Amino acid sequence: MELVLHQFPISHYCEKVRWAMDYKGLDYRLQNHLPGLHVKKMRQMAKKTSVPVLEHEGRSIQGSASIITYLDEQFPEKPLTPSEATQRSAALEWERFCDADIGPHVRRFCYDTLLEHPKLVVPLLASGGPFWGKPFLRLMFPQLRKTMRRLMAIKEPEVTRSREKLDFALEKLEGALEGKQYLVGDRFSRADLAAASLLAPLFMPAGYGLEWPREVPSPLRAWIDEHQAQLAWPRRIYEMHR
Repeated sequence: MELVLHQFPISHYCEKVRWAMDYKGLDYRLQNHLPGLHVKKMRQMAKKTSVPVLEHEGRSIQGSASIITYLDEQFPEKPLTPSEATQRSAALEWERFCDADIGPHVRRFCYDTLLEHPKLVVPLLASGGPFWGKPFLRLMFPQLRKTMRRLMAIKEPEVTRSREKLDFALEKLEGALEGKQYLVGDRFSRADLAAASLLAPLFMPAGYGLEWPREVPSPLRAWIDEHQAQLAWPRRIYEMHR
């Protein structure tokens, strides 16, 4: 039965799953949704309203980590989860760290700047959607921006805390990778995939499949420029495995 991924093209958690399926060489169909309008459909399919959600053989699997576990179980070729117990535990722990301590903070920190630039962010939010998506989101943008800021706590002091969390996460990754190519063992795993995909909006790789803006406004641009050296590793992971 067909694999269908319900997603936002802009979402780095959805990119995590897209990458996993592409890495495994799986055939799948993307079902893109517009933010806000996705809620009704997701409520019909899963417990929460968040994406990504994978449909397969009458089942709906929600959340990037759960989906990757499911994919490794159902399609064991090119596994992303190490088979050795200690390495498996380490990879899952790194993924939990990235999901909790990188993903939400990248999202909050990026949107704090981008939501003040609707000409930049509306095309990203509408990417891959219906032909009427852009004009609809432009019309609804004041309310959408207000809702996103409320739901994601995109305000102070939370934005500053997210920036500090990202500083810490990049330092932690840098320390763990000293003299190493991968976070766990000597091969690409879900740990590397999680870290690179969730950091991707900060270095905007071509493999993400999104048409990134040519220029990113400050203060986001200034922070990215200051962290180019620490973003070199996830960029390299994209070049090697995406």
